[in-house]
Amino acid sequence: MLNRTWLSTFKTLVEVGHFTQTAEKLFMTQPGVSQHVSKLEQACGHPLLTRYQKRFDLTEQGRLMYQYACQIEQQESDLAEAMQLDSPHIGECKLACSGAIALYLYPKLLDLQSRHPQLQLPVEAAPNTSILSGVHEGRLDFGIVTTIDHPELYTIAPLGDEELCLILPKSLAMSGLSFDDLNRVGLIAHPDAERYLNLYFSQCGESELEQLNADAFYRSGYMNQIHQILLPVSKGLGFTILAQAAIESSEFREDLVVYQPSKPVKLPLSLVHKAQRQLPARKRLVRDYIIEQFVSE
Repeated sequence: MLNRTWLSTFKTLVEVGHFTQTAEKLFMTQPGVSQHVSKLEQACGHPLLTRYQKRFDLTEQGRLMYQYACQIEQQESDLAEAMQLDSPHIGECKLACSGAIALYLYPKLLDLQSRHPQLQLPVEAAPNTSILSGVHEGRLDFGIVTTIDHPELYTIAPLGDEELCLILPKSLAMSGLSFDDLNRVGLIAHPDAERYLNLYFSQCGESELEQLNADAFYRSGYMNQIHQILLPVSKGLGFTILAQAAIESSEFREDLVVYQPSKPVKLPLSLVHKAQRQLPARKRLVRDYIIEQFVSE
């Protein structure tokens, strides 16, 4: 890595055009300026100046070094300005959540972005474990999750509950379900299906279902696109489980049946970001806006 002090001295020398005047400007001696240039030449392995009498010209390598020194100075200036700016309406904020939550929240985030076009708000639909790891590793700024394995790693804001729905084709419209009923049509799996099913079976209050395990079911299909998961269910090709928001926004909802359990199964939703991380203004704005969308429901 090139010494920043040598670079700065060299840049000033090129702009002033004279060793003595450069020394005066930098409060150095003339031999000190010459020494900085010589050390820079040694570090890069090329002569930077062609000296004659009391003047000099830049070599080709010297011209490239001067351009590099200017770029470094500009980058430092831009960084300092950006750190001072900290605008709530400029910059990127990355969020991940379940596909069902994305269906509800993404249009609202677009409304915020429409008001502040210099905000970038990419949203990723992902399973719970991927969201948590992404937030912890710094790839994501925020995540909306239902379970948190190591809460000490995150700052957590409760958002309310999401209801899980066991979604059936109309051929299974009945009260009281058994393993055989469900396995006959098979499971339309998705990234969160097994976790959701096991939670649902253990909490729904149905004696026929509480001992079931998602691993035991025949898989009649798999889909990781939230808009398409319910298509095969609507055609009678399987059952699945999703948050209620996914059904409400689905074009196939008229061809679906939601099973009514003895006890509704609700999962707590939380907005998380990495613990002990100081949030810039734009991320505080997005955090507060997301919380508002759920609290107002």
